[in-house]
Amino acid sequence: MSDTKEKSTVFDTEHLVRTYFAQALPVVFSMIISLIYNLADTYFVARTGSTLIVAGVSVCAPVFTVLMAFGNVYAQGGSSLISRLMGKNDQGSVRRVSSFCFYLAIATGLVLAVPMLIFQGPILRLLGASPEVMPYAREYYLVLAAGAPAVILPFIHSNLLRCEGASTLSMLGNVGGSVINIILDPIFIQVLGMGAAGAAIATVIGNLASDLFFLAIVLGKSRHLSVTPRDWRVSAGELRQIFSVGITAAVTNIASSVCVVVTNQFLKGYGDEKIAAWGIASKVAMIAQMVLIGLAFGGVPLFGYLYGGRDFKKLKKLISFCTAFISCYGLLMALIIILLARPLTLVFMDDPGVVRDSALMLRWQVSGSAFAGIVLLFTCLFQATGKAGPALALSLSRQGLLFLAVLGVGVLVAGFNGLLAAQPIADALSAALAVIMWRAAFRKEGLSAV
Repeated sequence: MSDTKEKSTVFDTEHLVRTYFAQALPVVFSMIISLIYNLADTYFVARTGSTLIVAGVSVCAPVFTVLMAFGNVYAQGGSSLISRLMGKNDQGSVRRVSSFCFYLAIATGLVLAVPMLIFQGPILRLLGASPEVMPYAREYYLVLAAGAPAVILPFIHSNLLRCEGASTLSMLGNVGGSVINIILDPIFIQVLGMGAAGAAIATVIGNLASDLFFLAIVLGKSRHLSVTPRDWRVSAGELRQIFSVGITAAVTNIASSVCVVVTNQFLKGYGDEKIAAWGIASKVAMIAQMVLIGLAFGGVPLFGYLYGGRDFKKLKKLISFCTAFISCYGLLMALIIILLARPLTLVFMDDPGVVRDSALMLRWQVSGSAFAGIVLLFTCLFQATGKAGPALALSLSRQGLLFLAVLGVGVLVAGFNGLLAAQPIADALSAALAVIMWRAAFRKEGLSAV
């Protein structure tokens, strides 16, 4: 089989928009199901009627994000490299890199679980758990920490399968785990009365189901990926590429967790009800954010494939389309959620004070969605093309150093209102930075005029 014929079976580059949506929509659908799972999780926890349980689960949100960050080191670092290797038609390297990412992810989960369990008290206090919230936060945290390997692993093959065009199988694995989670939530939380611990157990079991599905697919149907131990070897150059892009992706998640922790510390001064309200608002805001993430990340294999094959003309055309489409979607969803903020928060809580605060927080959180979409897209483009430096800079802006700077100044100048305005301001500034950096990084390839 010729290289051209082999490559044509991976992505159809003659119909870019159609191919983009064929890859992105399954990711978006996975994100929507994941969103439903997150909302269901919040709904069943909130239905306990305890603000303290809601706050306990909310302060543990960064724990899941940190585990996801470690998974993304190998998932996004590996997928960025593999998509470019696919563009070059280097099948042997694809097998080696995929096997390496799989086994290192398992080892990372096992290593992380130990300090997380040993230092549970200090970690939970750092996350913002008050003495009243601590017992409920600990219930959730302990299960999540013990299940760290199961939580990390689905991110690996979910991303790597998309590199060979198997977005539908990637979607099915994610959706299956989320559906199992949603089914188990009411059983563990309400029927068995396990509260916060029940929510965490359902999460770990759902992730474990996804792990097993993906493993079966790679062993039985994958044309390019491997989990064979003898393939587990990468060159120094490949290792550097995996970690340079992967750590950048992980920094995005870790920086987001740090921002949540700092925000919770500020909110503690206003009471546990404010933390609960913020947790609910953040989950509802994911309606816009998860689809934006799916649209941005869904194109990564195609971006990397075109870049690896040096097809800059088609890549430029695709980037222009994605920029317009994603920013318009972000604006539309922001307007809809702003109008429906109160009814959306009422689904989860009927406490008048919590609903009032949560609706206000929600409006502020989504108001910069169009800018957030641009930042996500260009971060993904930098990752897909192996530009770790610019990707890292963007990762540390919208939900990192820039956000924290805006948050600190906002709270100092305007108190609680400054806290609310910090995210949309950081979104707008980061979007401007993203465009400037893209033009500077890709002037030589003729992509800077996007």
